[in-house]
Amino acid sequence: MVTGFLSGAPGMRCYIAGAGEFCGDMLPGRNDYVIAADAGYTGLIRHGIMPDLVIGDFDSLGAAPDHPNILRIPVEKDDTDMMLAVKLGMERGYTTFIINGGLGGRPDHTYANIQMLSFISRRGARGVLLGRDMCMTAVTDGSISFLPSGTGLVSVFCAGNEAEGVTLKGLKYALEHATLTFGFPLGVSNEFTGAPAMITVDNGTLIVMWAGGIDRLMLP
Repeated sequence: MVTGFLSGAPGMRCYIAGAGEFCGDMLPGRNDYVIAADAGYTGLIRHGIMPDLVIGDFDSLGAAPDHPNILRIPVEKDDTDMMLAVKLGMERGYTTFIINGGLGGRPDHTYANIQMLSFISRRGARGVLLGRDMCMTAVTDGSISFLPSGTGLVSVFCAGNEAEGVTLKGLKYALEHATLTFGFPLGVSNEFTGAPAMITVDNGTLIVMWAGGIDRLMLP
């Protein structure tokens, strides 16, 4: 193992590595269950991490690696390798998903992974996409909180037709029980103020993007 671990309670988090831009300073915690989705295996091995499971059709990796736990899936399928990794983690009882290598690269896969955050959130779990410059998560019919950790950008977008009862506290631009829509980016380019922050939606799903690492976000 190497330095740069994410902290977390034992047995509660599933860490998934994909083939996009891999953030080497945000690596699995010692107790995370680690899944490599196809070429995400390369990023993990490069940083000295052996995954617990490798899943994929291996079109991007080229061939299945030499690993004791491999789940090979067909090339022609409805789910992406990353989505299948999330579903497998849910089947095993995980409710927090840390996803590295899910941003950058092909924009269609990036968008699919943002949609995947909504999929996770709408099933009562929490997913975080790790990026080199920004991280992303989703919240459905509830709240997420951020620790006081200086300034920086944060943006909030509606995932779906409407998100009702959106309240932003502790940010430079506050909202109180507002309605966000998919067709108008009202929540873009807000800012942390150094104070604790909370984002709430009463009915609907929000995609939240922020500058800085995952340590800003209070995870369950």
